[in-house]
Amino acid sequence: MTDVKYGRGYVYSIQYHIVWCVKYRHKVLVGDIDVRLKERLHQIATDNGFTISEIETDCDHIHLLIDCTPQHSIPTMIKALKGVSARLLFKEFPNLKKKLQGGHLWNPSYFVATVSENTEQQIR
Repeated sequence: MTDVKYGRGYVYSIQYHIVWCVKYRHKVLVGDIDVRLKERLHQIATDNGFTISEIETDCDHIHLLIDCTPQHSIPTMIKALKGVSARLLFKEFPNLKKKLQGGHLWNPSYFVATVSENTEQQIR
């Protein structure tokens, strides 16, 4: 069960299940790229004040379970995660950009669902 957290004058427990895909579903999230992506995403989350509780990749898409505060907006979190991770991975793995048409790592769309006590274990 998710821990209840306390803010100044409010109590909350907010989790999101977020999924997005590699552009054109290219199967590039393997090996060192996969490892570095996960490390980078955890760092981006920390830098932006939220937490990734679970993270799983499958060569062409990624699943995240995110814990955040009421002040975090979904589009802002996703923009940070996708934008910064793409920039850092392209810098670290220059051949990655050549594998992708147009030089974009991520598909612009994403899936997001709220997580409750009833669904958290299924997502994990």
